[in-house]
Amino acid sequence: MITTPRKPYRFPVSARRAVATALALLLAISTAACSAPVTDAPAPHTAATGQDPQFQSTFWHEFADVDGVRMHYVTGGSGSPVVLLHGWPQTWFGWWSIMPALAEHHTVYAVDLPGLGDSTGSPTGYDKATLARYVHSLVAERLGVRDARVVGHDLGAAVAFQYAAQFPADTARLGYLDLPLPGPGIDAPTYRSLSWHIAFHSQPRVPEAVVGDDVREYLALFYPQVSFGGTAFGGTSDRSPFTDAEIDEYARTYSRPDALSGGFELYRALDEDVRDTVAAAPVRVPALLMTAEGQLDAIRTIAAPRMTDVVRAVDVPNAGHWLVEENPEFVTAELLRFLDG
Repeated sequence: MITTPRKPYRFPVSARRAVATALALLLAISTAACSAPVTDAPAPHTAATGQDPQFQSTFWHEFADVDGVRMHYVTGGSGSPVVLLHGWPQTWFGWWSIMPALAEHHTVYAVDLPGLGDSTGSPTGYDKATLARYVHSLVAERLGVRDARVVGHDLGAAVAFQYAAQFPADTARLGYLDLPLPGPGIDAPTYRSLSWHIAFHSQPRVPEAVVGDDVREYLALFYPQVSFGGTAFGGTSDRSPFTDAEIDEYARTYSRPDALSGGFELYRALDEDVRDTVAAAPVRVPALLMTAEGQLDAIRTIAAPRMTDVVRAVDVPNAGHWLVEENPEFVTAELLRFLDG
């Protein structure tokens, strides 16, 4: 049986034009939706505290250009100003858990040191005297704060010391947390012998080559070593005081090659740090020393001769190097007592 092929049905021209117009409109809408930025997504530097409504309602993130470096800091609260300086391998985020309590009495500025955290650009040096000048330019000149209570932890404590030594008129108090001060009490070769990580981080290019592809794993392995009972204190504990989310936040910033190198440059500057401390005028502002449990005498012996008015010195019970994370209640109480004094 032979059949005659049916002619294909053709939409009327007007209908085809209408369909084509509709498809073009849908395509345009779809393209715009795919290419437009997602306005609800938090900026990377705000994501870590995005699930903390109290923190988000009290603090905000700011940036300021200082001598070729874009410096990031987090600020909030009211009252006399407190500047918080982190060490390695941390950022401003190392203070976040105690910042709300401090902000009830003080205006808090938690600063990312130049080249670290979400501060970008390369400072002219990573010696602590140079970094202190960047912080001072931010705090005193950009923010107009001339009576800062400067608190530093780890290598940030050396920056805080240099801030007070170079700018005593702009420093009301100095909080010095858990760091043997490089200087006349301990020279650079001896300092590098204190721990394997200090010697390792001081090497040119080597730590970047070893750590570069595994930043998060390296940090996760490092944090327990200098925690309470960790191997750096002669113990066997491998417990970390940091949550996975906290480690993720530090890995986010230190995974940036410039920030990773900047962190190691903090250690490579030890020789210059020793010379700068020797040359610095003794700090005469009221000072607080806080250390890991059992470390007070050793650190006070090295640091106190360069600080002539240590009004309180304590070690933190059940805490290794990570004072804030391991005993936040004790640290907060001591800081408030000192800062309000």
